[in-house]
Amino acid sequence: MSGIDVEYGIKQDVRNNPIVREIDRDQRRLYLRTIGVAALVVGMLLFSAWQHFEVLNHGYQFENLQKQRADELALNRKLRLEVETLRSPARVERLATTDLHMIAPTDTLVIERRAPATPGKAVVASVR
Repeated sequence: MSGIDVEYGIKQDVRNNPIVREIDRDQRRLYLRTIGVAALVVGMLLFSAWQHFEVLNHGYQFENLQKQRADELALNRKLRLEVETLRSPARVERLATTDLHMIAPTDTLVIERRAPATPGKAVVASVR
């Protein structure tokens, strides 16, 4: 082995620290513009998807409310029918005679309320 062969076996240290890469302003501006447009498109897509899901959610809530309303209307009809059957005069009379041991009236006197007579001229004059 000669001295020349040894020299190639030694790793030479090359320092690249003094080399500084310049910033390309046009490329940086284009990069930021592309990132901005992409962010705007993603934001629009997310907003659109959010609106779509909100519309679906409100549709489901509306259907549930319609079902609840129909159930409540059916219950209301059932309760009104029950009230009318409980208020029937035949039932009230039967309960009065059997459970409360009341007797049916034999002779009935109906008293009507009449409107008062029209006031005379003297009364009208005093009202004014």
